[in-house]
Amino acid sequence: MLIPHSMMQYKSWLLLKSVPGLGNILYKRLIERFEHPDNVFSAHIYDLGQINGMGKRVISAIKNCRITKEIEDELNQIHNKGFRIITLIDEEYPPLLKQIPDPPPYFTCLGNLDNSYPSIAIVGSRKATAYGLGTAEKLGYDLASRGFQVTSGMALGIDTAAHEGALKAGGKTIAVLGSGLANIYPRGNRDLFKKIAANGAVISEFKVHAIPDPRHFPIRNRIISGISTGTIVVEAAAKSGSLITARLAAEYDREVFAVPGNIQSSNTTGTHALLKQGAKLVENYEDVMEELHHMIHERPSINGDNPDIDTTPARGEGFQNLDICTNSTRRENVHNPNNCTTSTRTKTSSCDAEVTAQNSSIKKIAGRSSKQSIPITQQSLFTQDKHQNEIITMLENSSPLHIDVIIDKSSASTAEVTAALLDLELSGIIMQKPGKMFCLAYPAPH
Repeated sequence: MLIPHSMMQYKSWLLLKSVPGLGNILYKRLIERFEHPDNVFSAHIYDLGQINGMGKRVISAIKNCRITKEIEDELNQIHNKGFRIITLIDEEYPPLLKQIPDPPPYFTCLGNLDNSYPSIAIVGSRKATAYGLGTAEKLGYDLASRGFQVTSGMALGIDTAAHEGALKAGGKTIAVLGSGLANIYPRGNRDLFKKIAANGAVISEFKVHAIPDPRHFPIRNRIISGISTGTIVVEAAAKSGSLITARLAAEYDREVFAVPGNIQSSNTTGTHALLKQGAKLVENYEDVMEELHHMIHERPSINGDNPDIDTTPARGEGFQNLDICTNSTRRENVHNPNNCTTSTRTKTSSCDAEVTAQNSSIKKIAGRSSKQSIPITQQSLFTQDKHQNEIITMLENSSPLHIDVIIDKSSASTAEVTAALLDLELSGIIMQKPGKMFCLAYPAPH
């Protein structure tokens, strides 16, 4: 099958992605050194060997890699569907996303990304309450009205409400899917998919027809938080995937916000845990602007010269009548995500910089503390996921282990290892210690 001429330039990008044992972290290092996959394939073995993490097997796989029918089919499908490929070296690639340790080397896109608008993520429960839906929509509306583009995952519930709020404001919004662009999920959001593509962009790092596999969602969450200057969690249960997004935002040195709610609702357990760990309390868009106003310096409001117009969306009143906290205790220190460094580190994970005490507390938001861990018997320790079980076995034999060691020893990709670690921590099976060291939350019996 012939590859369309317009797609030929991306052939080597997909080919390098197919190399066994080459994950996103190593891919990023190769592009930083050689600038383009074509140069990687033509590089001398010695030069490839100078890249940290490049073993003989990966180098051999690169040198023996050939275009497959699967790659040709993928490029044809992207072309036929009218999608585009955006790579790490393209101007349209979000600058903040490049700063995370394992950015996707490329992703497919429908619509247009405008990097002149700072992004703010709004995420939360799929099974949201009317209060949560109204809050998410109002935040999406208000922030989009003031120059932010709203990023979310297009899932049911909070994600959908946030996107709809941004669209009602005439603003821009980005949807990051956990499936391929040709496999819209959830199906009920097909119309929303089209509206987002027309007023922003829908993106995915997965193959065009990839199904919405549950393992994809923790992986895509890193893109939601990676693109954004901050992440707002509106409603989240104790084990909500939104906590993964919030935790990653903290690890990327981005702002983490949480909306308070009904203390008797299980949907607020996660958000209240975030607040206890140091996330910024959000009662309205002004609380977000207080921390991120520097990101929209001199940018006019989408609604013109009067940003204080009535922005109450039709869905509901959200949290405008909730009166429980003031701004007097808000932290004065404002992070600037643009100050994050992107230099290559000697370790596989390039975000191992020492964190402040404030950030280290936020980094615990997705898991349980050791005091909260529930004793786990040997029979219940293992899960149904082979990658998780592989990690558990590693930690049984040697603990704690640094994330780089786990990635090196694992048969899974970097993204799969990251997702497995997050799932295990959410389940209370493992815990993370300072310095990205992982251990079993409860010693396994011998």
